[in-house]
Parts: sequence; structure tokens; C-alpha cells
Amino acid sequence: MKDPRELAARALCRKHGLPENTKFEGKPMWQSYLDEVEIVLDAVKFDELVTASRKTQ
Repeated sequence: MKDPRELAARALCRKHGLPENTKFEGKPMWQSYLDEVEIVLDAVKFDELVTASRKTQ
């Protein structure tokens, strides 16, 4: 399973009509969306939700 951050960044890349794996500044294009993904995941407390979920399993 891929990292949720990568999946979200790839989705944003597709949403903007950009090829995910084209090189941009030496990295795949999707990686340029990681900053935005982090902002959203921080806002919804993603890491805390994952930690809490693992404790209940």
C-alpha cells in the first residue's frame, strides 16, 4: 500500500491535469504537491487519527 501522502499528492497532480511522473526540478511532478498535502493532513490531525486507530486494533 502506498503512503497516503503520496496518494493525495498524486491526486492533486491529476486534478490539475499534470502528469504525475514527469520530472519537475529533478523529482516526479507529484512530489511538488507534498507541501499542500501536509497542510491538509495537519489540519485534520491525520497522524493522530492513524495512531489512535492502531491503538484500537
